[in-house]
Amino acid sequence: MPKAAQAQASLFDEALAPLHVTAPVSGYSAKDIEVLEGLEPVRKRPGMYIGGVDERALHHLFAEVLDNAMDEAVAGHAKVIEVSLGVDGALTVKDDGRGMPVDPHPKFPGKSAMEVILTVLHSGGKFSGKAYETSGGLHGVGVSVVNALSDALDITVWKDGFEWRQAYSRGKPTSRLQQLAPTRRHGTALTFSPDPTIFGEGVAFRPARLYRMARSKAYLFRGVEIRWRCAAERIHDETPAEAVFRFPGGLADFLGETLQGVETVTPEPFAGRVERTGEAGAVEWAVAWTPAGFGEADGFLRSYCNTVPTPEGGTHEAGLRAVLTRGLRAWADLTNDKRGALITADDVVAQAGALISVFVRNPEFQGQTKERLSSIDAQRLVETALRDPFDHWLTAQPQAATALLNFVAERAEERLKRRRDKEVARASATRKLRLPGKLADCSGQASDGTELFIVEGDSAGGSAKQARNRRTQAILPLRGKILNVASATADKTGGNKELSDLMLALGVAGGARYRDDDLRYERIIIMTDADVDGAHIASLLITFFWRTIPDLVRAGKLYLALPPLFRLSHGGKTAYARDDAHKDELLATLFKGRKPEVGRFKGLGEMMPAQLKETTMDPATRTLARVSLPDGEATVNDLVETLMGRKPELRFRFIQDNAEFAAADVDV
Repeated sequence: MPKAAQAQASLFDEALAPLHVTAPVSGYSAKDIEVLEGLEPVRKRPGMYIGGVDERALHHLFAEVLDNAMDEAVAGHAKVIEVSLGVDGALTVKDDGRGMPVDPHPKFPGKSAMEVILTVLHSGGKFSGKAYETSGGLHGVGVSVVNALSDALDITVWKDGFEWRQAYSRGKPTSRLQQLAPTRRHGTALTFSPDPTIFGEGVAFRPARLYRMARSKAYLFRGVEIRWRCAAERIHDETPAEAVFRFPGGLADFLGETLQGVETVTPEPFAGRVERTGEAGAVEWAVAWTPAGFGEADGFLRSYCNTVPTPEGGTHEAGLRAVLTRGLRAWADLTNDKRGALITADDVVAQAGALISVFVRNPEFQGQTKERLSSIDAQRLVETALRDPFDHWLTAQPQAATALLNFVAERAEERLKRRRDKEVARASATRKLRLPGKLADCSGQASDGTELFIVEGDSAGGSAKQARNRRTQAILPLRGKILNVASATADKTGGNKELSDLMLALGVAGGARYRDDDLRYERIIIMTDADVDGAHIASLLITFFWRTIPDLVRAGKLYLALPPLFRLSHGGKTAYARDDAHKDELLATLFKGRKPEVGRFKGLGEMMPAQLKETTMDPATRTLARVSLPDGEATVNDLVETLMGRKPELRFRFIQDNAEFAAADVDV
């Protein structure tokens, strides 16, 4: 294989997540236990604490520091937060709160409370509930992790009548806590620079992203003013160098700005705020419906807990959906409209712009970076707080309420019609593709829970058909490497039989005519061999989906299966390795001191169906990699054009720029 193609495939492989290995463990004793002290675990495995070392993870450090300042504001101790990005790329967050404690810590002789907070995991003032009734930082990675992953961190505290200062580097203090001049000020200022040995040289904060994050925080708490400042040398777009964020209307202001120039179903949005008397809890919300959609999306639902975004939703979103659905059904019963029985929560929020923010004590999250709220109390809080206000909002404007009911009921009727059409389309597609080596459809009629595996060739298709769950998993073998749509003409793409069969099996149209409800499967899974050729085929398929049906990728419905390349066995122990590096790791750890039999799978067709099911297809034991757009669509378009487009010089330049990441895979 040419070196350029080999390097490109290696770069592609780096995006794949580790394969789930099922193997019995033996020989496990005290000598196998590695003890990491202080913040060493964070530096050794940063991905466990911030989800990776990419740009998103880098900005999560800022979110953690900003959350701490916001907690002071929500608790009523801070009114102003300042965020500034310096010429050198260092980021400063300053608040006028109480100031981080600097007195000696009773359990750590010789250390101040501030040093304990910055150097000990799971330390802080938010666990007992005495210092903060609600907080966004409690379940996060904490400022100690920010300290561990910073090349330099300087903290200044104004407290107890003095200014205090201390410096750190990579999680360890580089100076003693200094008591400086007397002052009447109070608050905390923290300045940090990410460690390039962790995040890579040249990786830096993006002013536009910091600006948006700071601005959104101001919407989430009406009593705070956030001041933004950025060195002009760091700005390369339209981000302002200075700004002040203060929004007394909270989420209603946020939604109002989003709705500028957009037609809405009701004259006014459903918005408000309720604080539960006698308990630590508050809810703020703003919801509007529009037939025109919001930009590129039909609707959106954004949620927050204690000012922390929860992009994966959770119990507070479930509470909002339940209240809106029950309220509209009740209005339908009141007006004798039988269509109310058809309405589901998805119909209600399909073309809604909705914001929900809760403040609760001791929130529980799924994931270290707090992406999904799991506190049951939050759902009860939202339902209790919104039930009466939504009923009153509907009855106070009967014409608007009826217009909203009609709007949502039409969505329900369209959904049911598409479901009926889809059932007919499934039977039609099955008849058309019932050919040797073609679609082996799943037996279930509904699309919920179904998966389409796209595999290479009849051999792999045969193994996959035997390994699948016939009720929910469909198999579509393709012949060899498909057409590269990034470099092919439209006529050639449209006349390609393999791609036409794929579109027919999916049940959707391409481009602007794509409808998510037409898709015949809940997940589309690309399953290719765990080698360079398989990576190339997968990249061709990803290119096809992004260029032909980008909305399918945006919806998060495209996945990569992660089959193993090696099988290692010794005695009763069996493990699977995804590549050479993983094989060497297993040999050095799981099979330490032993010489297991190592078998290399030439392809999926060589695997026994039971092996393929266990490692790659069974939802209980497999690992899937979702194809997503972490850096924005413009970046993805540029990358696809560079790697897959018609200009080979762009690929050559990309390989030159990134050759160091694939050096181990290129013969020199």
